[in-house]
Amino acid sequence: MSLFQALVLALLQGVTELFPVSSLGHTVILPKLLGWNINQADPTFLAFVVLLHVGTAIALAIYFWRDWLAIVRAVFRSMVDGRMHGTAEERLGWRLIAGTVPAGLVGVLFQKQVQSLFGNPRAAAAFLIANGVIMFVGERVRRRAVAVDDGRTKLDALPVRTAVGIGSAQILALLPGISRSGTTMVAGLLANLTHEAAARFAFLLATPIILGAGVLKIPDLFTPVAFPHLAVYLAGGVMAGVAAFLSVAYLMRYFRVGRLDPFAYYCAAFGVVSLILLSR
Repeated sequence: MSLFQALVLALLQGVTELFPVSSLGHTVILPKLLGWNINQADPTFLAFVVLLHVGTAIALAIYFWRDWLAIVRAVFRSMVDGRMHGTAEERLGWRLIAGTVPAGLVGVLFQKQVQSLFGNPRAAAAFLIANGVIMFVGERVRRRAVAVDDGRTKLDALPVRTAVGIGSAQILALLPGISRSGTTMVAGLLANLTHEAAARFAFLLATPIILGAGVLKIPDLFTPVAFPHLAVYLAGGVMAGVAAFLSVAYLMRYFRVGRLDPFAYYCAAFGVVSLILLSR
């Protein structure tokens, strides 16, 4: 992988990881469409992709640093005292922990099976279409629910069971083409959150999962095959982080009034066009 290719994929990942259009799907499809000779099934490519995700996670941690500082303090205090204090940060923190567990376990247990899909751009294109359908249907269901009940659930007031359900939606994002932020936002909307609250919860949930994946796979960058390209990979990680920070800043403003519909149409259209081009 050349430096140019790495930076292009990093920029793409940094933007599409947080936009609900599946960064992994784009990373799998684009090199094939451009005719790049990259072995996407190679473990070092997966490690490179994970490093890009780590750059994104660091950007999320920086953007939400005040939230994370308050959450970590509150959770740590409840652990030390051995009791709950009932603060909003404490309740949110334990719901984030509960929501992170399912996707973390599935990611560890089925890592090899999921990795086999990274070399299949046609499968990624099909999943991208499915991602668009999920967001489109989620928006329609939520819109009908709002017509009946205008009340919105506060983020820290989510039942723990609901938080686990929203976090479990991240499992679908292990498939290239299914968006982590898209599926968790849809789950959040169905749990009666606003678009802005659903986006915030999705981005907070993504941070520990992505960092956890980095802990597992970054050592692959130091193998004899991958280590000579480490500088290129690190440059990609920095690029992904910068792009992700700008993306989350934009999206948190967008979802104050915006919806998922435009992203649903884009995913379906890009998936169909990619399937056609990949079949030629």
